[in-house]
Amino acid sequence: MEKILSYIKNNQEKYVEELTSFLRIPSISTSEENKNDMQTAAKFVADKLKIAGLKTVEIHQTAGHPIVYAEWMDAPDKPTVLFYGHYDVQPVDPVELWHSPPFEPVIKDDKIYARGATDDKGQLYIHIKSVEAWLSQVGKLPVNVKFLIEGEEEIGSPNLAPFIIANKNKLKCDSVLVSDTSLFAPGLPTITYGLRGLSYVEIEVTGPNRDLHSGAFGGAVPNPINVLAEIISKLHDKNGKINIDNFYADVIPLTKKERESFKKLKFSEKNFAKNLEVAQLEGEKGYSTLERIWARPTLDCNGIWGGFTGKGAKTVIPSRAYAKISMRLVANQDPKKITKLIKNHILKLAPKSVKVKVSELHGGYPVITPLDHKATLAAAKAMEKAFGKKTVFIREGGSIPVIATFATQLKAPSVLMGLGLNTENLHSPNEHFHLKHFNLGILSSAIFLDEYSK
Repeated sequence: MEKILSYIKNNQEKYVEELTSFLRIPSISTSEENKNDMQTAAKFVADKLKIAGLKTVEIHQTAGHPIVYAEWMDAPDKPTVLFYGHYDVQPVDPVELWHSPPFEPVIKDDKIYARGATDDKGQLYIHIKSVEAWLSQVGKLPVNVKFLIEGEEEIGSPNLAPFIIANKNKLKCDSVLVSDTSLFAPGLPTITYGLRGLSYVEIEVTGPNRDLHSGAFGGAVPNPINVLAEIISKLHDKNGKINIDNFYADVIPLTKKERESFKKLKFSEKNFAKNLEVAQLEGEKGYSTLERIWARPTLDCNGIWGGFTGKGAKTVIPSRAYAKISMRLVANQDPKKITKLIKNHILKLAPKSVKVKVSELHGGYPVITPLDHKATLAAAKAMEKAFGKKTVFIREGGSIPVIATFATQLKAPSVLMGLGLNTENLHSPNEHFHLKHFNLGILSSAIFLDEYSK
C-alpha cells in the first residue's frame, strides 16, 4: 500500500494537469451546440480508463449522449465495486459573473476554477487515477472494478435507466461508489448514507373562459390566482406539518442514534440563517434544521404565475393561474403514491367555481444505505486514513435518482463518498474544487480498494 500511496503523492501535479485538460472540454449536455463536445468528453474518459489499465473499455452511443463503460475483473472471490459518475456539466450562464472563462481552468488559492470542477469531473477523475495507481504499481487490483460514466446527469439521465435495465448482467456488482456529493466541512471526511426523493407536480386553475376586467367583473367571478393562493396556503398547518392525508404514513422515523450523531456535528443555525440573510429559520416543529433538510419530507411552491405580470398596471381577473409544487421525500416514501395523494387532496380543496388540473412532472425515489454495509465501512475507514480524521455520516437533502435505480435493478447499495463542498458554486458562476480534497480523494479511493478487499 505504501508504494501506491507514494506514487499518488508524487504524481499530484500530473493529475491536476490532466484534470485541467478534462475541464477544458465544454461538455454541456443541455446544448445542441455542444453535441460534438459531448463525444470528445466521452472519448477523453474512455482513453484515460484505457491508460489506467482497465481491460475492457467501451463507448455506448445512446439516443442522447454516450455512456462510457469499463471493467477489470481479475480478482476471483473478491467483491465488485461499480464506480458511477458523469462527464456532463451545467450551462455557464450568466457568463458575465465568472471571474475567468468557465472552460479555461484557473488555479487560485489551491482551488481550480472551471465549470465541472466539483460537479462532477473533478470527483469522477479521482477514481480513475486511484485505479491507475494500483495497476501501474502492483499490476492488479485487490477487488473487481467497473466504471459507468454518463453524459446526461444534468438533464435527468433519460438514457441511463434503460441502459442499466438492458445491461444488468454486465453491470452486476456488490456495491456502487459515487463521488457526487459533499464533505460536511473542509477537511472533514464524510459519507452520505441517505438521499431524499422527489415528487414534482404542476397545478392549473381555470376560472372564466377569458381574462376579465376587474372593475366590470370583480367580486362576482372566481379569480384563479386567489383560489390557487388559498389552496397553497392550506398545504401546511401552523406547525409546518404537511396537511395531506397519509402523507407521512410510510416515513421511517430517525433513530435516536441518528439524531444524536447529527447533534454532534458542528452546525450553527444562527450562522446558517445569517449566510442566507433571513431573520429566522422555520420548518416542521420538533426537528432541528439538519433533520428537516436531511431526513424529513417537505413541500414547497417552486413557482407561481398567472394574469398580468408586466410593468405598470393592467386590471384583469385572469382566466388561468399556475403553480409548481415539489415534495422532497424520505426513506420508504413512494413518489407515485405521494403524487396521487397530493392530486386528490388539491382536487378536494378546490371550490366548484373553478376547474383544477394537477399534472405530474417528475419523480424520484429516496434512498438509505445501511451504515453497517461492508462497502460503507471500508469507505469510511479509507477516508479516515487519508484525511487523518474520523469520518462523519450525514444525509443529503437533494436527490440522485440513479441511486434508487442501482438499488432496484442491480440490488446494490451505494456509497456516497463526496469530496466537494456545497460552497464550491456547483451550478453557479465560478465553480471550483479544492485541490487538497482532490488529492485526498485519490488517496481515499486507493485505500478503499484495499479496505474493501478485506
